[in-house]
Amino acid sequence: MLASLLALGSGGLIGLILGLIGGGGSILAVPLLVYLVGESSPHVAIGTAALAVALNAAASLGLHARRAPIRWPCALVFSVAGVGGALVGAALGKMVDGQKLLALFGLLMIVVGAIMLRPKPSSGSTPARLTRANARHLLPRLVVLGAAVGVLSGFFGIGGGFLIVPGLILAADMELPDAASASLVAVTAFGITSASSYAWSGLIDWPVAALLVGGGLAGAIAGAKANAVLARRKGALSRVFAWFVIAAGLYVGGRGALAVMQA
Repeated sequence: MLASLLALGSGGLIGLILGLIGGGGSILAVPLLVYLVGESSPHVAIGTAALAVALNAAASLGLHARRAPIRWPCALVFSVAGVGGALVGAALGKMVDGQKLLALFGLLMIVVGAIMLRPKPSSGSTPARLTRANARHLLPRLVVLGAAVGVLSGFFGIGGGFLIVPGLILAADMELPDAASASLVAVTAFGITSASSYAWSGLIDWPVAALLVGGGLAGAIAGAKANAVLARRKGALSRVFAWFVIAAGLYVGGRGALAVMQA
């Protein structure tokens, strides 16, 4: 019963962060499952997190699509290229020892926190639309960057939005709001791909995944309302969260590295 409540609360926290600052919450899913909910296997935690992240991203995508147009051609090319990368990443992740994977995950969290602390990139005026005229220029960039981000997403079982957004800006000269919306297509695709690979290996805790999704939806609604109230402080909140992610990364990576050394 306690584990179920903790899983529901973890989902709520992830959804709250996503709704409040627009990203980054999914990076906490694996540490929360391992160290708070008590999931014994890091691989099961990664597979479960991937499924929950994918379903929450799909729900968010529906909301974004109703609010504003999504750059579907660029998003779909990036996502299709990344699906192959996510399959490769998930296969590699399952081959790595669980504690080593946690140590690497902690390192990734530190990198994510540092990226979040940097000023957000701004693109030029080039339209973010894939056409016959610019396909020769845009397609290679979308395919290469999509595949690279997909590998990382599959390996760690995360949405990868913090990499997808700058990847889309770099590949297709998107404005930040357009990239944030289009990234949900890739997050959904990568998450489903990774989760399918882990599910095939029996590495998903389905009841916990359902609790994460349920809590995440409730948290996202609360986060969206809080975002409207605290809109002017969103930058400050993002910086505080970034430092929290770095601190959590040091903890997760340190524990994983210590377990590896003691093995």
